[in-house]
Order: sequence, then structure tokens, then C-alpha cells
Amino acid sequence: MEKDYSSIERVLATDCGSTTTKAILIEKRDGIYRLIKRGEAPTTVEAPVENVTKGVLNAISELEELTNKVFLRGETIIKDQRDEKTGTDIYISTSSAGGGLQMMVAGVVKGMTAESAERAALGAGAIVMDIIATNDLRPIHEKIERIRNLRPDMILLSGGTDGGTIKHVVELAEIIKAANPKPRLGISYELPVIYAGNIKARDEIKKTLEDITALQITDNIRPSMEMENLMPARLMIQELFLEHVMAHAPGYKHLMNWTDVDIMPTPGAVGLIMQTIAKQRDINIVGVDIGGATTDVFSVFKDIFNRTVSANLGMSYSVSQVFAEAGEDNVMRWLPFEVDTKDVRNRIKNKMIRPTTIPQTIEELVIEQALAREALRLAFIQHKSLAVGLKGVQQQRTISDAFSQKASGKTLINMFQLNMLVGSGGVLSHAPRRNQSALMIIDAFQPLGFTDLTVDSIFMMPQLGVLSQVNEKAATDVFEKDCLIYLGTSICPAGLLKKMNEKSVMEIRIEMPDGKIIEENINYGEIKVYPLGVGEKAKVYVKPLQGFDLGEGKNKKVEKEVHGGVVGIIIDTRGRPLKLGLADDRRVEKLLKWYKAIDMYPDTLYKKIGE
Repeated sequence: MEKDYSSIERVLATDCGSTTTKAILIEKRDGIYRLIKRGEAPTTVEAPVENVTKGVLNAISELEELTNKVFLRGETIIKDQRDEKTGTDIYISTSSAGGGLQMMVAGVVKGMTAESAERAALGAGAIVMDIIATNDLRPIHEKIERIRNLRPDMILLSGGTDGGTIKHVVELAEIIKAANPKPRLGISYELPVIYAGNIKARDEIKKTLEDITALQITDNIRPSMEMENLMPARLMIQELFLEHVMAHAPGYKHLMNWTDVDIMPTPGAVGLIMQTIAKQRDINIVGVDIGGATTDVFSVFKDIFNRTVSANLGMSYSVSQVFAEAGEDNVMRWLPFEVDTKDVRNRIKNKMIRPTTIPQTIEELVIEQALAREALRLAFIQHKSLAVGLKGVQQQRTISDAFSQKASGKTLINMFQLNMLVGSGGVLSHAPRRNQSALMIIDAFQPLGFTDLTVDSIFMMPQLGVLSQVNEKAATDVFEKDCLIYLGTSICPAGLLKKMNEKSVMEIRIEMPDGKIIEENINYGEIKVYPLGVGEKAKVYVKPLQGFDLGEGKNKKVEKEVHGGVVGIIIDTRGRPLKLGLADDRRVEKLLKWYKAIDMYPDTLYKKIGE
């Protein structure tokens, strides 16, 4: 029987990251759950320690010092003698240590069942190392070599609608059998393979794979062309992650015995809190976590959850890949000063060599934030390409048609319908000024209409995701009160003019909470900021002009109540899509105007430039 955690008053939670283990203490105060303190310590999954629990104990010990409370009895978490100064009601944890959960997926048609399998794996918190499909044009021997060389933690095999042909999915199983893959963590156990395809093929799949893999069978991901059923596969992935992957990682058996709720992959837990908030508020939400090696993007649109991981877009270990993939011009266009490209490249290489360093000069900060914009922009493009409606519906009738079919699913991401953007990761959460976080998010995601902009203060979302499974109020209270920092509301019309000119593209009236009325005409190509504090609301009446659109149609008036934040109301009339190229002869002038308008950097930057 599952334990009831609805009345808990103290929560101890950890997140075991690749480099750092974070511990947080949550307590119920006056009926509201609040974050009390946070501690951290280096993660210990590598030599010489090779035991993840040591890092967990060190992080919790720091919490003990900060709170003057006792949570440990030797190497045991105290739960049986809970009082004001001792113990906890529940201990939970997430983990991405040791590289997180690394998977391969296989499906009959790359743009259909294989893509659905990829969505299932990503939503469970995995990094998808490769996608094998019958129609991916690689010779069979290359696919076999790829499986052998990558050594994933597990493989998800899908293909075929229920009752259809079984030939192609069985061929995929035979490729996996021929590869006879060995798991990444140890060779003393069989590799987990999840079959989530055509139910008619189950017996053949068992004959092929049961003897050489730890085969598990679950519901078909695509039971019909019109239906996608990802949740059973996602739950199976997380279950096997605990049983097979975590159980063989150093020290995780002990950690699993300590936790009151199953350990979850960190990205999967972040997805859970995103879904919880979207459901509670009935909103569409996009979140991003930009790390040193990867950038994860999460979205919930019309109750459909998607996650993507851009494995080579990060701000330290893979920052060179950001520069290469975005292109020199796209990075340099955000710099309001002249700088030698070689100098930028050298700074990037230094960041790769010393990933924990932070910018030491204002110029270094501007360059880092230019790279961050491009990493976020590219990761969001990738996310939109995967967060799509089902492909193949009412389009093909035979498997040969499906093989020749091009990608046809329409992205679910509608920027006019997006209610909230949540940014996290060091470059966003720890920017010297919150105004910088706001403009980086706006420049990278280019929101439309009215959008709440927020950042995660200290990246608590993983622990809150797990907590939401057992006590939704505790998770959402802390998310609202201590996790999210509200930057404000962006108001961005869609539309473009041929030239940046003085033409008015928006009439605006703002009724401030103190009764003050602001009425202005906003010209094309401007950023304007109106202070509106955290927790404050204002009534906004906007009339777009010149064919611009705020979601109700061209030149249609919109009335909204907007939320304040540490930045306030941000009006952006620079046009969509934002056109800013390195060859733009007024680029530096525009950048300086925009940066000053949002109070992006201290005056010392502009003095150095010669203003």
C-alpha cells in the first residue's frame, strides 16, 4: 500500500548532477510550503570515491550546518525521530550523474513510429544517442556497428500499428540481435530492450530477443495512425532506469534504499513539474535548461508534453559547437563593439578547457550572452521540429507509401498561445542583471503577443517534479514562492516593415495599480520598459497598426491584464521574425539603443565603446 504524504511538513530532497549534488530543505510554514535552505557538494560517482551517496551525505551535511538541524545518523537519513530539530518526513532524489540515461530508439518509419519512440524516450528523461529506422538509408552492417559502438543504457523498439504487417519491426529486432549490444555500465547483466510496437509481432520479438536481452513488452506507442500512446513506454523506461541502470551505478543501490519515492532522471522530473503547473493553471508553457554540455527544452501545449535535448549546445563543454552550428555571423551580430574573431574563438576554447570559469570583464559577459542566445535559438528550432502533430494520419494506405512519405506533422508550438516562458541554467538563472535574462529569452525565443517571462532561481525544478507526484501542493507552493523569479510580461506584435523607421506600429494605454495612466505611441524597432513590480498587475489596452498582429488579427485591439516582475512590462516592436544581420549598417546603433532601453549593461560598457 502506498504511503500518504499529503500531510508532510518537512521534505529533504537531492538532485545528483554530473558535477554537483544539490540538497534542499522544504518546510511547511503557516500552511504554505517554503524553501528553507540549500546545500551542495561535488558529485561522487568517479574514482577515487565511486559512491554517489558520499556526495549526497556531504550536501545534506551542509544543510545541517546552515539550518542547525540534524538529518543524519551516521550514514542514515533520520525519519523515525522527527521533531523540530531532527529528521525529515520524506526524502526524495533525482539523478543525471554518470551521464544520465542514454538510449537508442528504433522504429519502422523514421518520420512516424521512430519519431514517436524518440518523443517517448525524451519525455522519460533520456538522451537519445541515435535513431535506427528501416528507411534511414544506412546499410544494415552500419546500423549493427552503430549499436555496438554506442553501448546505450537501453533500447526502445517500436513499429507498426496494431494488427498491421510485422515484417519490418521483426527485421529491426534481428538487427539488434546481430549487434548483441553490451550495456554501458558493466557487462554482468543483459541490456534492457523495451518493445512497444505492433501487438501481432510480440511472439516473434520474444523469439528473437528474449534470450540475449532483458526484454520488456509494453503497449504500442502508435496503436493506430491517429493515436500516439507514449505514457506506458515512458513509465517502463523510468522503471528499467532504476532496476538496470541505476542499480549498476556506483552507490545507487544504497541511495535507492534511502528514498521514499523512486529516483527519477533529472530531465524527466523537470518535465513533471512543467506538466503540473500547466495543468493547474490551464496554460501553455515552454521551459529551457541551458547547461554546460546540453540544452533541454520542455513544452506543454494543449496538455501535450514534449521534451528535446540538444546534446551539443551548451555553454562550456560544447560551447565551440554552438559557435560552429550557429555560424560566426549569427554570434557576432549581438556584439555592439568591434572584436577580432580570433579573440572570440580563443575565449571559447578557454571556456571549454576551464568550464567552471565565469566572465571576468564586461566584454566577456556580452560575448557569453551572445553565444547563449544562439544556443537557445537553435535548441528551440530543434524542439519545434519534434513537438509536432502525428505524421501519417489519413495520408498513406500502404507501408511503401509510409517509407516515401516526407515529414508532414505541424509543430504544436504556437507562440501566440504561449502563456509562460521559464528559463534555467547558469547563464539565465545567474545573470548579473535580470534584465539580461529577459532580453536573452526574448531574442532567442521571439515570443508573440503577451507572454509571462520567468527564470528558475536556483534550479530546484527536478526535486519539485518528484515531489509533485506525492504532494502537489508542496511542489507548487515552492515553485511559486521560491523557485520562479518573475521577470515580467513581454508584449510583442507579429509583423515586419521594410525599414527601421519612425512609423508608429502600436498605440498603448496602461492602467497602473497606483492609478497612473500611461498612453503612448510605440514606433517600429523599439524596446520600451515600464516598471511593474513582482505581484503587481496592470490593465493594458493595445492597438497594433501597420498590419501588425497581437494574436487577434492584423490591427485588432487587445485588452489584457498583465503581471509584473523584477523587470516589468517589456514592449518589443522590432518585428517578427527579428531581422538583425552582421551586415546591417545600423546594427551597432540598434543594439546600443535596445540594450540601453532595457538597462542591459552598466554605463562602463557604453563608455568603452565611445558613447
